[in-house]
Amino acid sequence: MLEKLTGTFSGIIKSLSGKSTITEKNIEDTVDEIKMALLEADVNLRVVRRFVNSTVEEAKGEKVLKSVNPGQQFTKIIYDKIVSMLGDKKKNLAIKGPDTTSVILLLGLQGAGKTTAAHKLASRLKKEGRRPILAACDLVRPAAVEQLSVLGEKIGVPVFKEDSKDAVKNAEAALRYAKKNQFDTLIVDTAGRLQIDQEMMAELSKIKNATSPDEVILVADSMTGQNAVDIAKSFDEQLGLTGVILTKFDSDARGGAALSLKTITGKPILYIGTGEKTEDFEPFHPERIASRILGMGDVVSLVEKAQETLDQEEAEKLQKRMARNEFSLDDMLMQFQQVKKMGSIQSLIEMFPGMANQNVDTSGMKKNEAIILSMTKKERANHLIIGPSRRKRIAKGSGTTVADVNKLIKQFEKTKLAMKKISRNKGLQGKLMSQFGGGKFDFS
Repeated sequence: MLEKLTGTFSGIIKSLSGKSTITEKNIEDTVDEIKMALLEADVNLRVVRRFVNSTVEEAKGEKVLKSVNPGQQFTKIIYDKIVSMLGDKKKNLAIKGPDTTSVILLLGLQGAGKTTAAHKLASRLKKEGRRPILAACDLVRPAAVEQLSVLGEKIGVPVFKEDSKDAVKNAEAALRYAKKNQFDTLIVDTAGRLQIDQEMMAELSKIKNATSPDEVILVADSMTGQNAVDIAKSFDEQLGLTGVILTKFDSDARGGAALSLKTITGKPILYIGTGEKTEDFEPFHPERIASRILGMGDVVSLVEKAQETLDQEEAEKLQKRMARNEFSLDDMLMQFQQVKKMGSIQSLIEMFPGMANQNVDTSGMKKNEAIILSMTKKERANHLIIGPSRRKRIAKGSGTTVADVNKLIKQFEKTKLAMKKISRNKGLQGKLMSQFGGGKFDFS
């Protein structure tokens, strides 16, 4: 995500970090470079001007020019300004406690991904301990109600729907049902159009009046850049938005919508869609996105994703096997499968500091999985028995080459050796676990 912007900013930060002194000329040249990068990213011109003026003014002060480490000071100013553009701090949903029913109204143009966002949001709230219900009020798009029903069933969240062709009555009935059956969150999926029109706005206004929502959220396609900002302004002027969900954020190479929305509309970005899966939906943290843009990674999000998706019980079993030096090819296969649950390898790599814009060949992991799955149980338990004839058979069974099998076994042996070192080094274990929420590995 935001590859073009990250590539430019990473280069700028790298050049700044190596400077022991910074002049006003350095600052002007760097800011010009940033200005061009933001304009190419389709950031609103007003936002760019504000960023440039405030950055130059602050960077030319004594704090940077006379500091011990001017490169770092200048970098921090750029980071702070980007965080400010993105919205300063993460904004939580303004929903009530579990004893009453909160209403979240989702709006947007057709094709922005409202229905998908509705079920992703419901899934996240369910994991957080809420009891959500979805209301199918998009009666314009063919099969929209059916799509929401399928998605709701997939995540175990009920979908309220009626045969009525009146979206307002459907929304009213859904709210009554939610209250009666003690659902604490009603998420209303509404109809969109290919463009804003008064008929759509009138219907949405009636739904809003009928349900008195706690949140009125625009679902916008981040890849449409400044167009998403213009759409947000139009919806806000007529309906009063409380926030925005940006979909297809993982495919957005530029970032114009994310960097312009808060400044132009004053509305926070609440969530971003980062892929096709239900779990590819995360709260928007301005400081973390700013860190990614500058090529500094996002270790906190990586750790959170690991904690959400990795199986604790399996991890503990692996720890004990490592302690006994019993790490096997089956364990390696399990690691591959666990990592896949966290999302695409490319998105995970981007969260590591200094790894921005590093294209990773993910076909290697699939190939290695196929190789291990072509082995017998005995071979997975003891790789030493895998001689030339067995390697040839495994290669044929996995659709790979003997060289691929040799490479995997060599990689496994290195991993096993590394695991053995970790199991004997309590200090290293502590350092590793401090990165993962302060927990501890028990290798005893």
